Amino acid sequence: MTATLRVMLDQLVAPTEPDLETAARELTRGLIAGAPAGCEVEGIAPAGPPDRSVAIPGLARLRRAALARRELAAALQLGVATGVGAGMIHSPTLLAPLVRHDRVHDNDQTVVTIWDLGPWEAPGEWPKSVVSWNRAMLKRAVKHADAVVVPTHSMAQRLGELAAFGERIRVIAGAAPTGLAVPTDEVGRRRALDLPEGFVLLAGRAAPTDALAQGLAAVGRAAADLPVVVIGAGEGEEPAIADLAAAAGIPERSLHVRGALGREDRAAVFGAAVTFVAPAHRTAFPWRVLEALALGVPVVAASSPVHDELIVDGGILADGQPDALGDALSRALASTASVDRLGVLAADRGRAFSWRESADRVWQLHADL
Repeated sequence: MTATLRVMLDQLVAPTEPDLETAARELTRGLIAGAPAGCEVEGIAPAGPPDRSVAIPGLARLRRAALARRELAAALQLGVATGVGAGMIHSPTLLAPLVRHDRVHDNDQTVVTIWDLGPWEAPGEWPKSVVSWNRAMLKRAVKHADAVVVPTHSMAQRLGELAAFGERIRVIAGAAPTGLAVPTDEVGRRRALDLPEGFVLLAGRAAPTDALAQGLAAVGRAAADLPVVVIGAGEGEEPAIADLAAAAGIPERSLHVRGALGREDRAAVFGAAVTFVAPAHRTAFPWRVLEALALGVPVVAASSPVHDELIVDGGILADGQPDALGDALSRALASTASVDRLGVLAADRGRAFSWRESADRVWQLHADL
């Protein structure tokens, strides 16, 4: 008898965030590659026209729900029938049929994943509709999820403070995209983005928990002579980030702000960074930090439960205030040898994360259930 793990693939059809789309795709590939004997992986996607993006090689089949993604999300929030069905279901997000089921007699399981606690800890930085949906789905998860996956132990502890999951919280980290590498046409890509060479790189929005103000202030103290690139800025946030840079003493001509970039363009940008500064203090999986580590880019990060756990000795961790971060950045850039050493440490730490290992742990989780 074949055991089927059913994976929610809504992010491949209608992604709400590029990183969640990547996580869903990479995890599913890992689940297929690591499927135990007698097991297969099936995809569940919202209703809609055929979409090649959902055609992952090795997927046993793709089941379509009765509703399109927006309607599916609303229906699942209310716990109404959606055509998703039951079985052994794993969701890379909170979007899943969180309803009463019988795990013991019918072998039905539902496991969901949370990558970011922002809707609970910093709701003002999120659209109200996103906050209300996430909070409603978390309540349903408390009642009906067999397990909830988070990527770090510090997030597990914090989630346990927010909701009564007891022993149902599991820690399974994500990773940088499989095979992430600086592309051979990196110079051309950076030219197309109108970016210089040899800059200090940051990533984030103007939101307080991304702490760009502190990060830029640290750069202004320690590396004001270098160009500064910020990626991942929200739409229309360029003037606000420019104001933060000006307040930090960074000349306008030195600042380059870009929005969300695709995987290849991001890798090309990382390829010219002399260091990556991560000032954020969010309780969320730091995707760009993992990419910097995977690509061997020196990392200077604000100490936080998430950063401390993931970076360990792969970079320099410092207090998140500008003075301390600036001192850490000065040490990182003190010499070519220092930059090279930090790059080696970053790459070593980056190899500790892989989607295949994450997938193996998901299989083990469902076996334990």
